[in-house]
Amino acid sequence: QLQLVESGGGLVQPGGSLRLSCAASAFILEHAAIGWFRQAPGKEREGVSCINSDRSGSGTNYADSVKGRFAISKDNAKNTVYLQMNGLKPEDTAVYYCAANWRLCTSRATDFGSWGQGTQVTVSS
Repeated sequence: QLQLVESGGGLVQPGGSLRLSCAASAFILEHAAIGWFRQAPGKEREGVSCINSDRSGSGTNYADSVKGRFAISKDNAKNTVYLQMNGLKPEDTAVYYCAANWRLCTSRATDFGSWGQGTQVTVSS
């Protein structure tokens, strides 16, 4: 089993920013794509962003709903993937999860076999 640990969630006002972290390992980042997903009460789990493995070139993708506001990156020295979230909106409120996919990035949760515990993001005035 792979271990992924999310952190950085919290309560923020609309228009504010948060930076989420996904602690992984060098092996995971070398070989696995890391995706960010979110799930709000009463809604399906949604793919937010993904970054491919080091071996696959570390290319990124984003859901249309977050393009221009969110940015995914990785710091190999810290074995960590980040999700920088700017211009937050109430509809961004959800539990955010990071997950590992041993192939290439997709937006399908079922393609990801290892998951973190989740971190709550609440955007409210």
